[in-house]
Amino acid sequence: MKDTLLAVDVGVRTGLALYGFDGKLIWYRSHNFGKSSRLRRGVPVILAEIPDMVWVVLEGSGTLAEVWVREAEKRHLNVRQVPAEVWRKHFFYPREQRSAVLAKRHADEMARKVIDWSGAPRPTSLRHDAAEAILVGLWGVLDVGWLKEMPPPLKR
Repeated sequence: MKDTLLAVDVGVRTGLALYGFDGKLIWYRSHNFGKSSRLRRGVPVILAEIPDMVWVVLEGSGTLAEVWVREAEKRHLNVRQVPAEVWRKHFFYPREQRSAVLAKRHADEMARKVIDWSGAPRPTSLRHDAAEAILVGLWGVLDVGWLKEMPPPLKR
């Protein structure tokens, strides 16, 4: 596997999405740590399991995000944090973000398009944290230059 980028929707219930150097989604999942102490123990395990990782892109801030940042920096990984408002404006019209429910629905729809475009396995169900991690990752691969532009099936 060549260079990879891990996108994380930070929280006790965490969304994860791994992208390859070609800008395509490799896998995605949701992980419920249950409490912050389990997250602190789990982050090193997750990062250790991913080969060839060079980027970690996080949506989130605060103490839980700091756990990810510290562990990524220990491994000499590039880290970028992005607020939801920043990545969402790249993918959604303002009317699609008027409420949390609306934003989550549009995130789900677009994440499914990313899954299809990437050829990743289709979900039986897609949790909103995994859907958001997929989009954070798409923003990340565009931001770091692994994709030069939005893939045609995802353009608006």
